[in-house]
Amino acid sequence: MKNFFTLIAILFLFCSCGSQNTTLPNKGKSPSMESNARPKLVVGIVVDQMRYDYLTRFDSKFGDGGFKRMIREGFNCKNNHFNYVPTYTGPGHTSVYTGTTPKYHGIIGNNFYDKEIKEMVYCAGDDSVESVGTAHNAGKMSPHRMQTTTFGDENRLFTQMRGKTIGISLKDRGAILPAGHTANAAYWFHGLDEGLWISSTFYMNDLPQWVKDFNATEKAESYLKEWNTLYDISTYTESGTDENTFEGGFTGKEKATFPYDLKALSKDNRGFDILKATPYGNSLTADFAMEAIKAENLGEDEITDVLAVSFSATDYVGHNFGVNSKEIEDTYIRLDKDLERFFEYLDATVGKGEYTVFLTADHGAVDVPSYLTSVKVPSGYVDRNDRKEKFNAFLKTTYGSEGIVENISNDQIFLDRDKVKDLGLNLIDVQNTIAMEQLGYKNVYKVYTATTMSTSGFSTGLEELLQNGFNQKRSGDVILVNDPSFIPYGRTGSTHGSGQNYDTHVPLLFFGKGIKHGETFDKTVIPDIAPTISALLGISFPNSATGRPLGFVID
Repeated sequence: MKNFFTLIAILFLFCSCGSQNTTLPNKGKSPSMESNARPKLVVGIVVDQMRYDYLTRFDSKFGDGGFKRMIREGFNCKNNHFNYVPTYTGPGHTSVYTGTTPKYHGIIGNNFYDKEIKEMVYCAGDDSVESVGTAHNAGKMSPHRMQTTTFGDENRLFTQMRGKTIGISLKDRGAILPAGHTANAAYWFHGLDEGLWISSTFYMNDLPQWVKDFNATEKAESYLKEWNTLYDISTYTESGTDENTFEGGFTGKEKATFPYDLKALSKDNRGFDILKATPYGNSLTADFAMEAIKAENLGEDEITDVLAVSFSATDYVGHNFGVNSKEIEDTYIRLDKDLERFFEYLDATVGKGEYTVFLTADHGAVDVPSYLTSVKVPSGYVDRNDRKEKFNAFLKTTYGSEGIVENISNDQIFLDRDKVKDLGLNLIDVQNTIAMEQLGYKNVYKVYTATTMSTSGFSTGLEELLQNGFNQKRSGDVILVNDPSFIPYGRTGSTHGSGQNYDTHVPLLFFGKGIKHGETFDKTVIPDIAPTISALLGISFPNSATGRPLGFVID
C-alpha cells in the first residue's frame, strides 16, 4: 500500500511539472520581445482634399523620398474609398482614426444642426474649455462631440497611458478629432495677426515651453514670401493654363497667376491665414511636427506613441484654385518635398525601420464645374435660393406654415417634430411628401427619408453610403442628393461632400515597420485603417469600429 501511494505521488509530481511546462510557453523569453515587434511610433498622415489620381497625375514631378518612397517600400491600396456621405473634413478625419462612419461616431458634418439644442454646432467647438496660447476664441475646442474612441485612445488605454498621442494640423478639427479623447495634446494654427500654434484647456493649462519657443522663432512669418512655381511653369503639363476663369485667387491681386507676393497680399487676406492657402502652410506643419517629435521624445522607447498629422493647405488651395490648377500641382510637388524631409527626420530620430506610417485623405474633390461644362461634361451649380423659394411656397400651401421645418443644412431637412404632432400629422407621411416634392426640383438627383434610412438595409451604391453616414439621433428627416458634378458653390474653385468617385476615391499608403511591400486593386474603405493599425499594435480596435484589418498589408 505504501509503495502504491509513493507511486501516485511521483506521478502527480510528474504531471504537475508537465502541466507547468505547457502553460508557460514563453518561459525564458525576454519580456521585451513582444513589444519589440511593435513600431516605436505610428504616424498617421491625412492630406486634406487629396484625390487618388494626384499620385499618378503628378508622378513624374515627385522625387524618390516622398510619395514614391512610400509606394516603393510600402503597400499601395489603389482602390481605396470613403464608404459614406458626407465627404467633409470633420467626418473624414474622424472616420480614419475611429474605424467607423458618421452612423456610429456621430460627426455628421463640419457644422451640423443639433436637434436637442436646436442650433448649428461646430464639430470640434466646446464652450466649456478655454483657449491656450491665444486670447482668441480659436482655442475653445475639444473632441467632446465624437462619440467613439480612436486607435490612439486604444493605444493609450493599452499602454496604461504611457504611450503618447499628439495631433497636429493647421485646422483645429484636423488635429483634435484624430488625436481622440485621451490625447496628451492637440495643436492647431491660429493665423490672423498672430501666426501661432495653439491648443485648449481640454489638454493643458499652458503651452509647453517648446511650443512657446517655436512660436517665438517667427517661423510662420518666414513663409510670408514669394510663392512661385518650384520648377519652370512651362513644365507643369499635368494641369491647366495658369490664367483662366475657373480660379478664385487672392484679394488684392487682379489675376490668379504666379507669382504671389504673400507678404504684400497678407494685409487683405486675413494676415497669417494666407499661408493656409499656399504650400507653405504644409511646410510649417511639417516643421512643427518634427519639433514635436524631438521635444516630446516620440518613438524613443519601446512603448508605441501615436502622431496624427494633417496637411490642410492642400484643401485651401483646392477650394481656391481648383483641382486642375497650376497652384494645386505646385502644392503637391512641394508637399512631396516636405514628406521627404519629414521621413528623413524620422529615420534620423526614431530610426529607419522603427516607425510605421500611413497616408490617406479626408475626401477628394470635384473638378470645377464651369471647367467641366466648357469641355462638355454634365455639371453645374445648384441654385439654393430658387429651391428655398419654391419649397417655402410648398410648405405654406401644404401645411399652412414654413415653421414645420426647423433647419435645412448639409443637404438635410430637419422637421419640427413637435409641430408635426401638434398639427395632427403623421411624421412618416410628412417625410415622404416633402421627399417627393424635393425630388421634382432642378438638379435633385435622389431623395431619401430618415424612416427609409432607419428601416431599410442597403449594401450597394449611393444608398449604402448615405446609410453609413446617417446617424439616427443627429441626422435630418429628409436627405437630398444633388446631380453628379452639380455643387452649391461659387463658380471658381473646387469643393467636395458627395458620394461620387471624385470625392470618395483617395490614396491609402502604408510603409515602415510591420508593413509588406505590394499593391492591390481590391477595394478597401476608410474604416479599415484604424483596425489595421490596431491589429499591427496588438491592441483593441476602437470601440465602434466597423472596418476590417487589412491582413494583406501587415507583414
